[in-house]
Amino acid sequence: MYSGLTAMKKKSIAVVIVSNGPGELTTWVNPVVDELNKIIKSLCDYNKYDFTLRLVLVPCPNATGKEFLVANSWNKFELITKSESFWKFLIKPHSFANWPRKGVVIFLGGDQFWSILLAKRLGYLNITYAEWVSRWPKWTNKIAAMNVKVKELIPKRYKYKCEVIGDLMADIKLNSEISLRNKEKNYIALLPGSKKAKLAVGIPFFLEVADHIAEKNENINFIIPIAPTTDKSEYLFFQSNKNPIAKYYSSKIKSIRNFKDSHFDYVIETSKNTKIFLIKKYPCYEILKECDLAITTVGANTAELAAITLPMLVVLPTQHLNMMNAWDGIFGVIGKIPFINRFLTFIIKNFYFKKKKFFAWPNIKAKRMIVPERIGNISPRKIAREVLFLLKNRDQLKSIRDNLQKERGDNGAAKKLASIIINSVKKL
Repeated sequence: MYSGLTAMKKKSIAVVIVSNGPGELTTWVNPVVDELNKIIKSLCDYNKYDFTLRLVLVPCPNATGKEFLVANSWNKFELITKSESFWKFLIKPHSFANWPRKGVVIFLGGDQFWSILLAKRLGYLNITYAEWVSRWPKWTNKIAAMNVKVKELIPKRYKYKCEVIGDLMADIKLNSEISLRNKEKNYIALLPGSKKAKLAVGIPFFLEVADHIAEKNENINFIIPIAPTTDKSEYLFFQSNKNPIAKYYSSKIKSIRNFKDSHFDYVIETSKNTKIFLIKKYPCYEILKECDLAITTVGANTAELAAITLPMLVVLPTQHLNMMNAWDGIFGVIGKIPFINRFLTFIIKNFYFKKKKFFAWPNIKAKRMIVPERIGNISPRKIAREVLFLLKNRDQLKSIRDNLQKERGDNGAAKKLASIIINSVKKL
């Protein structure tokens, strides 16, 4: 016999997160999902809703191909779709799963347009986390901005959609037990690149930089975070005679051996007896955060280093532009065109480089020189001298770190974004 009350049917809500690479998954998606689950469990009217949490991976040139495995290991999603299935998923989403009538799509990595396109396809709300800029404010329902600068860039008629929540990267839970300070040594991170063609330039150049630094200062340890798309064998290959660029540099790898340490996996010893420690873990922000300085090539890695406020020296040796396929974007495209490579190299050197003000992401976004960039016919010895100068002048390193911090947002962003998501779906 019924008591006069009928069981209330739960409202089914889909929370769909769009993301791409391993950095975004670890530093954006994971903390937001944790905060979402906390809020969902604490809802007073929890029994009114049936939340389904899903992850859609989108195509991205910086992805490693391991994103699905990483996200799946968390056991936090009811459904994860692989990046290679994105277009099929967009055309026939119901071939992957049943989709509730109500839901929200959240952009947390990749191209903002994909999340808007997916939201329109599913008939869901769209929320965009804008770290530097909101590209499609007209088509999104809510914008969660990293800082006030992002909101200022939004056209006046759409500013009402924006709420400044802070910096998701500031919520990274770094392992406080990790410390490299067991000896009175400085630590320098070397980031020669991740793509094979970029490594062709980066490995011989960075090896020689390390040798020149070590020659002048023995109290320095060098570390290289190995990108997920590379392995230690490529370091041997690109410093050998099989790499045409290697002939311009004297430093060679004498050996790479396993290294039994809680932080490092391998150690390189150069022909000049410089030791460089390799780390397989990705991302390894805890260890990078402990470094004094990073020497890096241009690319997305400059944004990640900026996010953990690690001072960096950004280098682009243009004397190797005949190997333009080593670089992203226009260089990679032009570098594959036969016969006219030399002519286009001249055009880029004399026009593109002179017109383009900044190459590092923190400088591009701040529209001012926050981290030093050295672009041109530069030598490893010159870079080594500047690194040694910076290490002796700690005030300059502190100034770089402080300026990087100013460009970031406040912490607590994951919790605020999770609240925005829940409040949005409760209104559906």
